[in-house]
Amino acid sequence: MPDITLPEPAFARSVHGTGPGLLLAHGAGGSIAANYGPILDGLTVGHTVVGVDFPGTGDTLRSLTPLALDELADQLVAAAVAEGLETFTAVGYSLGTAVAIRAAARHPERITAMVLTAPFARPNARLRLNAEHWRDLYASGAHAPLAQFLVPLALGASVLEAVPGDDLDALLQATARTLPPGSAEHTDLVTRVDVREDLARITVPTLVISTTEDLLVTPDLHREVADALPDAELVEIPTGHLPFAERPDEWLKLITTFLDRSAR
Repeated sequence: MPDITLPEPAFARSVHGTGPGLLLAHGAGGSIAANYGPILDGLTVGHTVVGVDFPGTGDTLRSLTPLALDELADQLVAAAVAEGLETFTAVGYSLGTAVAIRAAARHPERITAMVLTAPFARPNARLRLNAEHWRDLYASGAHAPLAQFLVPLALGASVLEAVPGDDLDALLQATARTLPPGSAEHTDLVTRVDVREDLARITVPTLVISTTEDLLVTPDLHREVADALPDAELVEIPTGHLPFAERPDEWLKLITTFLDRSAR
């Protein structure tokens, strides 16, 4: 693929640390702070970490048109280049894994490795239906019912059952209150993702982290990505869809161990 001209960076970004580049892509309905906040300090040890918030979350304005995977991928890379980084490892979570994969396919000269947590190359029927329901509930303003729908899908069963009743009510209220304005656009993009043709062209070392209790992006989708990548290692973490909430220290250890090994 010929070099693709990068756009002017248009998404809000955060930059932390010094050293080799680490580029973060977050999930649908998330943000860099929400999805990587608990491990951000650990990632910045020995790395320049650049995180980009997709339209409608963080300080990035909501999009007035449907999101396009190519645009998100190009904006992700443009943010790192604007910070003076020539090459970098792309770290994606959930929807952010598809963005990272597309970025690696469109800009192979820039991305030297990938870490993909809870990835999917395309939505299976379960994910597509759940994403459509998420999109439609948010768009209708039914944020409390959406929180009741999302929390049991996102948390692992053992973690959910351990939450006391009063705390669960507070968790549902906080979830409904903090859903970002771009949630409908993010989840609409989930229904349209298809990066299967990209995978075989990506030869960089890749760590695929499978969240084994995940009811939203199920482990069969993680394995599909790992199997299609020429140089992928699959590891498991016993959490639901939110490793940053359930096992942040273990998640960070998996990522940093891979980064240290890749740097040798």
